Amino acid sequence: MLTRREVLLSTTGAAALAALAPFERALAQTVESMKFFIPAAPGGGWDQTGRTMEQVLKTTNMVKNIQIENVGGAGGTVGLPRFINMRGQQNTLMVGGMVMVGAIIANKSPVNLTQVTPIARLTGEFEAIVVPAASPHKTMQDLAAALKADPGKVSWAGGSAGGTDHILVGMIAQAVGVDPRKTSYVAYAGGGPANAAIIGNQVTAGVSGWGEFAEQVKAGRMRVLAVSSDKRIEGVNAPTLKESGVNVELFNWRGVFAPPGIPDAHKQQLIGLVDRMYKSPAWQEEMKKRDWTGIYLAGDAYGAYIKDETTRIEGILKSLGLA
Repeated sequence: MLTRREVLLSTTGAAALAALAPFERALAQTVESMKFFIPAAPGGGWDQTGRTMEQVLKTTNMVKNIQIENVGGAGGTVGLPRFINMRGQQNTLMVGGMVMVGAIIANKSPVNLTQVTPIARLTGEFEAIVVPAASPHKTMQDLAAALKADPGKVSWAGGSAGGTDHILVGMIAQAVGVDPRKTSYVAYAGGGPANAAIIGNQVTAGVSGWGEFAEQVKAGRMRVLAVSSDKRIEGVNAPTLKESGVNVELFNWRGVFAPPGIPDAHKQQLIGLVDRMYKSPAWQEEMKKRDWTGIYLAGDAYGAYIKDETTRIEGILKSLGLA
């Protein structure tokens, strides 16, 4: 099977190859050092993403040395201005995601993601909607009907106000014709207290990433009604929200950005490096091990997606009275 280089030689000649050589060499060679900027405390989803990237890039010999800096606070809005000030700095990537989009809007941040360079969206975690095992709501249709009948009587346990879980509840309410401001959302500081509230029948339903609920569902303490993904998830015995008649799809996505002001050639090299990492067996294995869904999107297409996502999330947060 011909390699790309052999095809180029046979079709466009050595002159074309010579023109591409510097760029292709940059992609193929091992990068000496990089910096990962993570605008969150160690241990969370963005930190896990950055450290998994570090592991894969180093074990595949794509990058020799990687320095990681964590600057947490306010959904990434404390660290973002610092990253923007790294203007023009090469071989630097920031890990971020959907939570940052919401935090920028809710906190009325003076800076936003249009001021950095989009490199690639990598993964997404779908959300799951669960109820206590003894709940009278056997299906998502049952829960949606109860929500329409009396929004205030359906309480939802989830993470921080304005976060991914809260946004999904707002989207569900909107999709079934309920004013999102009328929903009863109970924000918990962590998965443990939220799970205890669900199992103890203190709330009607719970919303979070599947990983938060998987063991409780397996143990029979909760029942999963639906998932927010675009298609059914292997190993999760539940329909999608869309299949259940609720026209909503949501992934808690994560991706990487470069600082503003980098040359386009360097942007393309970073995209190429991340692309190679994403396609590597090592990265694919890590995604499988961590139950991450691959939703790769790079460069300008990723930038366009962020603009659309910002508009969508701003609309939901406004409907919840949080923007």
